[in-house]
Amino acid sequence: MSLVRQTRIPPACCGTSCWRSSRYSPLATSPTYRAESVTPGTIRTASVVLSALAFEEAGRRYWAPRRYDTLYPKAITALDYRQAVPVVVTTLEQLQEHGADAAVWRRLGRTTEQTLTDALDNLDGHDLYRAQEARADAEDQRRRAAEREAQRPVCRRCGRKFSDERWEEVTVHRTAVRAGDRSVCGPCRADDVARQEAAAEAARLEAAAPPEPQDGPEAKRGRGWLRRRP
Repeated sequence: MSLVRQTRIPPACCGTSCWRSSRYSPLATSPTYRAESVTPGTIRTASVVLSALAFEEAGRRYWAPRRYDTLYPKAITALDYRQAVPVVVTTLEQLQEHGADAAVWRRLGRTTEQTLTDALDNLDGHDLYRAQEARADAEDQRRRAAEREAQRPVCRRCGRKFSDERWEEVTVHRTAVRAGDRSVCGPCRADDVARQEAAAEAARLEAAAPPEPQDGPEAKRGRGWLRRRP
């Protein structure tokens, strides 16, 4: 009976970025069975015979990736491999027949045989996560902007939409008390302020003007009496 051969694969064998999203070195196992005979087949250990599916299930918590904890769970399909141990399996017969560079490796959790580099690569890992999160965040910002725009007030007087400054002015408590008619936009509010200032200036000038001379009958008689004096 042959023993299962387990080998730690050095980083140099795995390309440039195939397993760097994981914190653990990949583990290769090479039991003496053909891949086509192990679904389910048998993996021989020193004293225990386990089926391939049982082998995978028993170690699932070690090799299986996890879902990312994200604000966009529906948009993120990428998987988190940071706590996952990459485990790849093959057979001695396949290695002898095709060589280690051939597509003879199956990563636990996958159904097809791949080259070692492809088997250890995490195409659905962190790079995909960053891209999906960026798209989801941009879409969320567009949705929020559209919802905000739909709530933007419209001027009751001229029909124009409020500017951001005017909208904030009429809604923030510390400025709303001085915002005047809160149903009008900024330009209309400026027109109101200009009219109020013009009216106040006119009233001030009127109050400061000297009184006009009186031209009534009494004033005429007084002027006539003064002219008749010798």
